[in-house]
Amino acid sequence: MSIYYNSKRTKNLFNPQSKKSFKLSRSKIDLFLQCQRCFYLDRRLGVGRPPGFPFNLNSAVDALFKKEFDIHRAEKTAHPLMEKYGIEAVPFQHEKMDVWRENFVGVQALHEKSNFLVFGAVDDIWVNPQGELMVVDYKSTSKDAKITLDADWQIAYKRQMEIYQWLLRQNGFKVSDTGYFVYANGRKDKAAFDGKLEFDVTVIPYIGSDKWVDKTLMDAKKLLVSEIIPQFADDCDYCNYRKSAGDVIIEQNKKYKDSQKNNSLF
Repeated sequence: MSIYYNSKRTKNLFNPQSKKSFKLSRSKIDLFLQCQRCFYLDRRLGVGRPPGFPFNLNSAVDALFKKEFDIHRAEKTAHPLMEKYGIEAVPFQHEKMDVWRENFVGVQALHEKSNFLVFGAVDDIWVNPQGELMVVDYKSTSKDAKITLDADWQIAYKRQMEIYQWLLRQNGFKVSDTGYFVYANGRKDKAAFDGKLEFDVTVIPYIGSDKWVDKTLMDAKKLLVSEIIPQFADDCDYCNYRKSAGDVIIEQNKKYKDSQKNNSLF
């Protein structure tokens, strides 16, 4: 069996008969919104999508951003980026900050109507003079075009932030609708690499709304308790691959059986 992909899990599956709260991550909520069939196969039947390659450079940028903002968190001072963009805030200090950043733990909240224990790991949280928490997400890329949030696929980034806003509100915090994406853009216009990569950093505000979260969780619960596997999604590359591969295999097996049958007649 491959050490990189477990083709059939037996743990962390949704059991319709269980009364225990089911842990559902922010990323799996987004998977439900992307493709209900993939979500059902993953959370109910234990067959997830193959994982992508790790983005180690992105992780390095995230780690360095956290170290940099933590200096100002300890000193209760504004980061120069906040001053540059006119953001009245300082990094938020809280005893659970490291827990909230930890993968597979993060900020957690029980959604009682669905009995889902929802969780997600934040990159950072700032606080403004009004005591409102502002969710901050670090992103990194390298492109010549202007950094924006206008691409269709970036809806996942926006939902990510809105889930974090919802989670913090469920934990009793006052949360601003406005969050920030701190975007590092690797420069390609230098004369040489010289063993270092330089970035331009842009801070992009985003006004989120978590009003969709409650209904989405209830829809996801309704799907998981069903015994019916959702249909293939036309706009899902994974569904299209599985369907095409299955069709080709069936066709090839039929050709082989027909050829064997014809050979047996002679």
